[in-house]
Amino acid sequence: MALTEHKTETESIQVNGGGRRPRILLAASGSVAAIKFGNLCHCFSEWAEVRAVATKASLCFIDRASIPKDVLLYTDEDEWSSWSKIGDTVLHIELRRWADLMVIAPLSANTLGKIAGGLCDNLLTCIVRAWDYSKPIFVAPAMNTFMWNNPFTERHLVSIDELGISLIPPATKRLACGDYGNGAMAEPSLIYSTVRLFLESRTQQGDASVS
Repeated sequence: MALTEHKTETESIQVNGGGRRPRILLAASGSVAAIKFGNLCHCFSEWAEVRAVATKASLCFIDRASIPKDVLLYTDEDEWSSWSKIGDTVLHIELRRWADLMVIAPLSANTLGKIAGGLCDNLLTCIVRAWDYSKPIFVAPAMNTFMWNNPFTERHLVSIDELGISLIPPATKRLACGDYGNGAMAEPSLIYSTVRLFLESRTQQGDASVS
C-alpha cells in the first residue's frame, strides 16, 4: 500500500471548521484490548482522516471487518512489500510525515518496553523511533494488573514521558484474564475525547500549524 500524500507547511488543521481535517495515525499492539480497535477507528474517522497500523500480535484480536472502509490498515508485511530498491518510499517514514498525531491503543507491556528501550523491530516501533516529537503521541496501555504494577512498567513510563509521549491511564475493572484490578485500556470514546480536546485546546492557542 503506497502512501503518497504529503503535508505542506502552509496547511492548518481543521478542528472546528476551516483548513483540513486532522490526520490521525492509530496503532494497535498485542493486547486483548485490540478487539476494540475497530471501534476506536470509527470514533476518529467521523472527525479526522485516519490511517491504522497493527502489529502481528494485535491481528490475533482485531476483526479486520470492523475497520471502517475508508481507513487503510498497515501491517509489518506492508513495510517490506512497499520497498524494493533505493529511492522507493519507506512506509514508516511516510506514515510519520503524513500524521499530525499518533495514538497507540492498546499499548501492550511488550511494546511499552520496546519504545522505552528504543527498539524498532516492527512497523509500529519504527514509526515511533523515527517520530518527530514536535508532534504529539498518545498511548493507552492495556495489560494485566501485575504487569502494570511491575517495577519495569514505572521505569518505562518515565522513559516515554521524557520523550514527550502522553499517557491515557488504564482503568480498574474485571480484566479479560479474570483478574480484577488496574490495567484495562481506557474506553475508545475516552481516548477519542482526550485527543480531540487536546487538539481543540491547541488550536485555540494558535498552535495548530502543521510542521
